[in-house]
Amino acid sequence: MGNKVFIGGLSWNTSDDGLRAAFGEFGEMVDVKVITDRDTGRSRGFGFITFANQEDAGKAISKMDGASLDGRTLVVNEARERQDRGRGDRRPSGGGGRGGGGYGRY
Repeated sequence: MGNKVFIGGLSWNTSDDGLRAAFGEFGEMVDVKVITDRDTGRSRGFGFITFANQEDAGKAISKMDGASLDGRTLVVNEARERQDRGRGDRRPSGGGGRGGGGYGRY
């Protein structure tokens, strides 16, 4: 088990400071981050906390999974390594993304 914890189901109103306050009782936190949309700056509904040690991360998972924060039920578990999806999964193929067939037809 690692030191990094995933927190899902966050309210759009939950901030880094709110997350820090809710999980502070479980031990020293090295990093706290609510993930936001790069275009709008709005929360994406999940975040991560890195604890100083595995024991504190384990306590946070066992006590906070299913708990309520800002009116939402949390999903808390050990963070997994991000899977590399590759650049091609996020970009349209072809030249310009206009779709096929029918463009310019009447």
